[in-house]
Amino acid sequence: MHQRFRTLLRAIAALATGVLVAASAVSCSTGSGEPKIALLLPESKTARYETFDRPFFEKRVAELGHYDVLYANAGQDAAVQQQQAESALAAGARVLVLDPVDSNAAASIVAEARAQSVPVISYDRLISGGGLAYYVSFDNEKVGMQQATALVHALSAAGKARGGILVVNGSPTDTNARQFRDGAHRVLDNSGLQVLAEFDTPGWSPDKAQEWVAGQIAQYGNRITGVYAANDGVAGGAVAAFVAAGVTPIPPVTGQDAELSAVQRIVAGQQYMTVYKALKPQAERAADVAVDLIEGRKVTGQTTVDGTPTTLLEPVPVTVGNIESTVIANGFWTAKDICTPAYAQACARAGIR
Repeated sequence: MHQRFRTLLRAIAALATGVLVAASAVSCSTGSGEPKIALLLPESKTARYETFDRPFFEKRVAELGHYDVLYANAGQDAAVQQQQAESALAAGARVLVLDPVDSNAAASIVAEARAQSVPVISYDRLISGGGLAYYVSFDNEKVGMQQATALVHALSAAGKARGGILVVNGSPTDTNARQFRDGAHRVLDNSGLQVLAEFDTPGWSPDKAQEWVAGQIAQYGNRITGVYAANDGVAGGAVAAFVAAGVTPIPPVTGQDAELSAVQRIVAGQQYMTVYKALKPQAERAADVAVDLIEGRKVTGQTTVDGTPTTLLEPVPVTVGNIESTVIANGFWTAKDICTPAYAQACARAGIR
């Protein structure tokens, strides 16, 4: 018995070690010895990164020539992302494409890369501290303004133009979240709506958003007429809190990223809107710039942010009325993806075929 127990303990220890190694490792798409580009993404709770950003980026790099992509996802852990960046540099990465878990902490990654003459492309979220080779993202303040404007219009149409709202922001360590929040407040602060309570969601966690919104429902009840939610993950948490509390109808809730579950909630009337960001051109632009940097070509942007050449892409607000002309027309989701049996009737009512 003791021998079997010791064997079991060794097996568990080996498994635990493997998990820890996997958490900080980088994977190589080909291992062919070609020039290496590291793609370091921040987390997987937001569906877009594994579903769209990574495959779009890797496909574009493959189209551009013979390059290896070193890939890692940090699982929302800044220390793990630091280790992944160091591993990529040690493996010979010639460019880092970095979407930071913590925009301030990632400045040390940029400094370490620059010390080795490796340029860093700030992907989606702007890394603090400067020293970047390029920045590609969306107009994030505009995203927040679009979300808030949609919420104001929805509440005005419902005769609740002076109602009370909850504001569920993104992660306090994410520069984008601050920009979404600032853009939203540019609209909300002059709207006549009353902000009952506001929350910065640690790590963009849907569970933490749900827990917080549940507490606000218990406190404010039917005084809550709408929710500004910074992305579809925290929107899903907010919706889950209303469902658990038996609130019907669910007040208008905003979102961002056009996640499939969010589009389905919009069709079903549980979420009011999302913001569609064309992730394919974002990932492809990052890939183009990465290859240009490896090949020694000069890179330019449509604008500059903090002195960094920058491409800012255009976000598009999506409600039930324009799902077909946006996410479906662009091939982001198909009607078949959205209109599963559970949503077939709602799709029919919305005219989505």
